[in-house]
Amino acid sequence: MSLTIGVDIGGTKVLGGVVDPDGRVIAQTRRDTPADDVAQTLRMIVEVVTELADRHPVEAVGVGAAGWIDETRSRVLFAPNLAWREEPLRDHLAAEVDLPIVVENDANAAAWAEFRFGAARDATDSMVMFTIGTGIGSGIVLGGELVRGAHGMAAELGHMVAVQDGHRCGCGRRGCLEQYASGNALVRYAQAAAKEDPARAARLLELAGGSAGAITGPMVTAAAKEGDEQARAAFVEIGTWLGAGLANLVQILDPQVLVLGGGVIEADDLLLGPTRKAFVEALAQRSQLPVAEIRPAKMGVLAGVVGAADLARRR
Repeated sequence: MSLTIGVDIGGTKVLGGVVDPDGRVIAQTRRDTPADDVAQTLRMIVEVVTELADRHPVEAVGVGAAGWIDETRSRVLFAPNLAWREEPLRDHLAAEVDLPIVVENDANAAAWAEFRFGAARDATDSMVMFTIGTGIGSGIVLGGELVRGAHGMAAELGHMVAVQDGHRCGCGRRGCLEQYASGNALVRYAQAAAKEDPARAARLLELAGGSAGAITGPMVTAAAKEGDEQARAAFVEIGTWLGAGLANLVQILDPQVLVLGGGVIEADDLLLGPTRKAFVEALAQRSQLPVAEIRPAKMGVLAGVVGAADLARRR
């Protein structure tokens, strides 16, 4: 049985797993690490890989990192939540680990896991995944292969401009979809609504200790599930923007399946409902024609690990 290791690197943790050819994680381990310490992050990756490789006969390692990865799948050009700038990650790891190593964008890795083993496993050709968290990550599969682009930095769909001269985005542009359909946007809408009409946000404010400025994403989800009107309205807002963005994407790529993942998707139909509604309305002219189905992701927190491991196996 061919086993590979997948490593998912976040802002505060390194999560690794041994993955079999069917996408099953048969062992896993993690380390906490400071995002601003490059050397410590590298040490933790090496520790995770070494621990797993000592216990299982693995043949390769896939590493998923949040950031822009070059076309050779070896260097992290820029990582917004890690102190990596032009980091030759594959070479540094190869000096410590005697295994073939592939570096991939974390959203690409998660999308690949959903295409191979998750929500889009029945797709024969294409899918697009949006990961809705603090920001928006995304991955595109066309012709059964990940779309990486000429420079390795394709599929940054959260940075399509949705509003001309809109909110400033961390990427340097204004009006990116990420500023209107992400977890951060959800919180911004909920905070503004609670300030404007506290009576309709009673439960939301109760969870936040009475302060609109203290509202967090999990609080919005919890309050919305309990029926708080302003919390629900915040989900309708980001779902409307997201549905419109997905409709634009369908006009360009026409994928078989659209997958939504990330922390915000835990709200289930509170987000999926308005997203699907906006999607259908935006594609009214295609109502009698085939169009991609929107599905929730299925691989959960291990998607990046599974996807990175499978990409390493296919190297």
